[in-house]
Amino acid sequence: MKDTFRILVVDDDRRMVKTICDILTFKGYLYETAFTGEEAVEKVKTLEPDCVLMDLRMPGIDGIETLKILKNLSPGLPVLMMSAYATEIQEEAAELEGAFKILPKPIDIQLLLSFLSLLRKEKSILVVDDDPDFCRTLSAILRARDYQVETESDPDKVLAHMEDKYQLVVILDIKIGNTGGLETMEKIRARYPTKPVILATACRDEMLDSIEKGLKIGAHSFIYKNYEEKELLEMIERIRQKKLRAFLGESF
Repeated sequence: MKDTFRILVVDDDRRMVKTICDILTFKGYLYETAFTGEEAVEKVKTLEPDCVLMDLRMPGIDGIETLKILKNLSPGLPVLMMSAYATEIQEEAAELEGAFKILPKPIDIQLLLSFLSLLRKEKSILVVDDDPDFCRTLSAILRARDYQVETESDPDKVLAHMEDKYQLVVILDIKIGNTGGLETMEKIRARYPTKPVILATACRDEMLDSIEKGLKIGAHSFIYKNYEEKELLEMIERIRQKKLRAFLGESF
């Protein structure tokens, strides 16, 4: 797991790059720079940045073509485009290729910094389960994808845990403790109405009623403990992407 958070700033306007990077440095962020699309592709391959801020119009490979290559290399990589004047066709192309948003130049620095702050937080996951093997295995999988994972085995401590630290999502065992996960789910929903909660169970048929009740209470979804790793990671990434896009408003 990486212990740094790094932004790649891509623009052929070197003064613009310097201005943005000076602000990022002042706010405590690490950054890398690229002045062409080709250079950006190489930087993403070697550095694996957490976010890319990239100009739409550049000589050589332009922003849209570079975006397409970057998304092939790293589909979940958040990319914000910049432009002083973007045509409707360019906006449609950027949306199609997976850009979060086109920020008009001069860019809204406060919006950018707020987005980066949220992006940094949206990697934290709380696993609530009294099965240490499940917690250990799931934590290893998530940390390998750069998620920050904490575990809690006592359902009575979950709300205090959530008050102490922000979480992108909570993964909750339906059968945890004496009262079960549904009571914990109700408490979470009462305190945090929109917090995504993924229910987990090792039992299929006998837990169908509990799964249905959990979804009615407001659980986002559920997984069986013999889950497909790819399916779970995609589920979490969809939640993350949706929350980040919601912060920026309508993408285009």
